[in-house]
Amino acid sequence: MTRRAALGSLRFFEAAARLGSFVQAADELHVTHGAVSRQIRLLETSLGTALFERRNRGVFLTAPGAQLRDAVGQVFERLDAALDAVRQPVRPAPLVVSCEPTIAMKWLIPRLGDFYQRHPEVPLHLFASGGPVAFQRDAVDVALRRNDFAWDAVLHAEKVCDEWIAPVCAPALLGQGQLDLSAQRLLHTASRPAAWAHWRGAGTDDGSSSLGHGNSQTYEHFYLSLQAACAGLGVAIGSVFMAREDIDSGRLVAPLGFRRDGSGYFLLSPLPFDGDARRTTLLHWLREQMGQALPRP
Repeated sequence: MTRRAALGSLRFFEAAARLGSFVQAADELHVTHGAVSRQIRLLETSLGTALFERRNRGVFLTAPGAQLRDAVGQVFERLDAALDAVRQPVRPAPLVVSCEPTIAMKWLIPRLGDFYQRHPEVPLHLFASGGPVAFQRDAVDVALRRNDFAWDAVLHAEKVCDEWIAPVCAPALLGQGQLDLSAQRLLHTASRPAAWAHWRGAGTDDGSSSLGHGNSQTYEHFYLSLQAACAGLGVAIGSVFMAREDIDSGRLVAPLGFRRDGSGYFLLSPLPFDGDARRTTLLHWLREQMGQALPRP
């Protein structure tokens, strides 16, 4: 018998010897009873000795069979240990999270260390995007979005928190500790043109409002207008989540206070949250973390 054939027969022998049954060995190995019997007879023939006594009520190891069982058992245990040592761990698939770029840059990414420390079993992959989500096309699992557009009714939506916005500027722009908007350049963003109007509680959906003067500048994204505000180029309107890091570091101040603008952030998913622990883990963490960033009464 060749070495390869002997190894194959030993696999059948080990199962039969451990279980004390050819039938149970066949079930474990997903083969027929006859296949087990044939392999063990081949092994016995090659060794020139009987390994089992066949009786009406079952099979029983002979003395040589018991000796071989102990040796084979030790070898298989060592093989299992060696396989475990070299086997690469199966890494869980990352949860693909779509998030508006400024929220991702200014709020989410600085807090990911906390998420990874507390939930190492849920790797995340960020996908920076805003507005409607092409879940299937972009292989997105969940999306953090503000409810400023109508999403598909078949999506599962869980509210995370309300939106709060305020004028923010560099501390150097404050005169006598107060902010006079009529004397400042107002920084707008094209992605949310009505933000100033919503803060003032007046104006139309196109963002027009009576702000007292025409000295203004528009940027394509919030992170650009916030960076301009940090540089002292004017007063930007910003979400508490977008401005939180700059406010905490002292680069920006919000002297006129944050106000709810009537919108909120939702976590969207094409699949139910209850069916995936990764989704519910992220949802609960977002609610906790975004809740901590909200203005205190």
